[in-house]
Amino acid sequence: MSSPNISNLLFKYSSVGSVFITVGLIILDSMFNKPFEFALYLLVLFLCFLVLFALMYYLYFSKVSHLITALNERIKQRLFIKELPQSYDQLEEPDALNTLNKRVDDIIELREKEIAYYNNLDSYRKEYLGNVSHELKTPVFNIQGYVDTLINGGLEDEEINMNYLKRVEKSTDRLIHIIDDLETITQLETGELILDIDPFDIAQLTKEIYAALEMQASKKNIRLELAKKYDKPIMVNADKYRIRQVLVNLITNSVKYGKENGKTTIEFNFLNNDVLVEAKDNGAGIESIHLPRLFERFYRVDKGRSREQGGTGLGLAIVKHIIDAHNKTIVVESELGKGTKFTFSLDAAN
Repeated sequence: MSSPNISNLLFKYSSVGSVFITVGLIILDSMFNKPFEFALYLLVLFLCFLVLFALMYYLYFSKVSHLITALNERIKQRLFIKELPQSYDQLEEPDALNTLNKRVDDIIELREKEIAYYNNLDSYRKEYLGNVSHELKTPVFNIQGYVDTLINGGLEDEEINMNYLKRVEKSTDRLIHIIDDLETITQLETGELILDIDPFDIAQLTKEIYAALEMQASKKNIRLELAKKYDKPIMVNADKYRIRQVLVNLITNSVKYGKENGKTTIEFNFLNNDVLVEAKDNGAGIESIHLPRLFERFYRVDKGRSREQGGTGLGLAIVKHIIDAHNKTIVVESELGKGTKFTFSLDAAN
């Protein structure tokens, strides 16, 4: 909603007031039987308009305008301190009433966004707590069941005891991974985790990760490829350990949820002062409805299959936090039946 310009308002009210005064003079003249002098009344109308306009203009700018301008400034300092300057700030005198009207609209919009944010936050908090308890409960209950079996006679059976001890170990490892991942996310969010920024060759790092994950990928006959040979170093300024986490998570996910005889490809490109990293596969893809929530903690596209694969549900959340900590962005594109592509950038090293 926009407010009328104050000059238009003053002109309008002055005109109406002048007409009323002139009509009153005509009525008085008719009551005293004085002759109607049209030119005189036009002159009176014009003079009344000038006087009223000047008076209202003075009162507005000496009193009202000063108060509105001061109020605008207070609102800006309290709520819009980071606001970019508008072009009219330098080119012309802004209308105080219009500016105040815009401030009110901005405040309403800001409050509506805050209400929606806190409503979503409360819903997210409840969902998050439910997910944490569920993820922790599963390995804990497994461990409890295996230990109870061993205590109640299973320990004496050589076939059972070793098998169940291995299962306890597996559930314990999963529990430790969940706790470690939660701790990593908390440190990233609170700023406790300080990044160790140094130049390194990200192409060489990817080759090392490929070598470490080659056996895992070979079980599904998935090829781990680079888009080019990258004989020359691709140098970036980043935390090497954390970027290793990012690449391991992305590559591991593509292997875990990729199709048999598929492939995972990583490509590097220079864009201005950044190195663009693309990790893509030709797997089953992800439905578009899941993409906006893909980086949320514990969010799973296929919950049953994800837990069977042994994931904690925190990998992509950690990936996003690490990229955010580098002041960069990661995006995901996917199409059912054609695969998924993750893209992020890092500062190029000179």
